Amino acid sequence: QVQLVESGGGSVQAGGSLRLSCVASGSGFSIKTMAWYRQAPGKQRESVASITSITSGGDPNYADSVKGRFTISRDSAKNTVYLQMSNLKPEDTAVYYCNAVVKFPSNLYATVYWGQGTQVTVSS
Repeated sequence: QVQLVESGGGSVQAGGSLRLSCVASGSGFSIKTMAWYRQAPGKQRESVASITSITSGGDPNYADSVKGRFTISRDSAKNTVYLQMSNLKPEDTAVYYCNAVVKFPSNLYATVYWGQGTQVTVSS
């Protein structure tokens, strides 16, 4: 089993910064893509940023709404993914979820895991 635990959420004023972290616990697996999603009240969950495994190039991808403001990175040795958020806007307010695509050697297919979410609130 794999458990994802996020941390780093909180409240900040517009223009401020926050750094989210997500650690994947467990053993015997390899993590493919890691990503951050968010869900604002009354809206659907949306992708914020993703990053491939180091062996696949470690390539980041961003939603247009956060390009230039957010940076995703990962520490494969620690099974951790980060989201550095700068120049935050009120519209960034949401619950942020960590996502990991995990492959166990004994399984034919990869499995997607989700964290429990961490609240980010940006006030104007």
